[in-house]
Amino acid sequence: MKQPAHLPGIQGSSIKIPFSFSFPWELTDEPQMRILWRWKHFHGEFIYNSSSGFIHEHFKDRFILNWTQPQTSGVLRILDLKEKDQTVYFCRIYLNTTEGMKIWQSIGGTHLTITHVVRTTIQTPSIITSAGLEDTESQRNPSLVNLGAMVRVVVTTVALITSAYALMIFLCWEQRPAP
Repeated sequence: MKQPAHLPGIQGSSIKIPFSFSFPWELTDEPQMRILWRWKHFHGEFIYNSSSGFIHEHFKDRFILNWTQPQTSGVLRILDLKEKDQTVYFCRIYLNTTEGMKIWQSIGGTHLTITHVVRTTIQTPSIITSAGLEDTESQRNPSLVNLGAMVRVVVTTVALITSAYALMIFLCWEQRPAP
C-alpha cells in the first residue's frame, strides 16, 4: 500500500490523496475489490466504503474517490477543505483471492495539514488587487483558484514595477540641471 506520508492543503480548496497497492495473491473470478478509508488513527472511524457508497456525514458532498475495479491505484479527493479535516487518512483494501478474503491497510497513512489563508489587500495609485488565495466562487475548481491567484500576483507585480519606474523617472527629472 502506498500513500504520501504528508500533504499540505489550503482551507476552502481541495486536496488529492493518491494511493496505489499491489498484492502477491491470485484473484478469484470475482475479486470484489473494495476501497475503504479511515481517519484520525489506524483503527479510526470509517469515512468511506466503495462497495456501499457510505460517506461519513462530515464529508457529505465533499468526497470523491477516483477508482474503479480492477485498478490498483486511484485518488481520494476532498473538496472545500475545513480546519477539522486536518488529520491522518488511511486507505484500506479488501479483495477475494484464491486463498480467501485478504485485507490490508496503510500503516502510516497520509498526514493532511490545513493552512488558513488570510486575505490581504495591496493598494497602489492605479490598482487595488487582492493577493490572497481565497476565491469563494470557484472553491470547487482548484485550477481556477490557482489561475486567479497567479493573475493577481502578476497584476500586483506589474503595478509595483510600473510605480517604481515612474518614481525613478520623476526623481531623475527633478535632479536634471536647469537650462
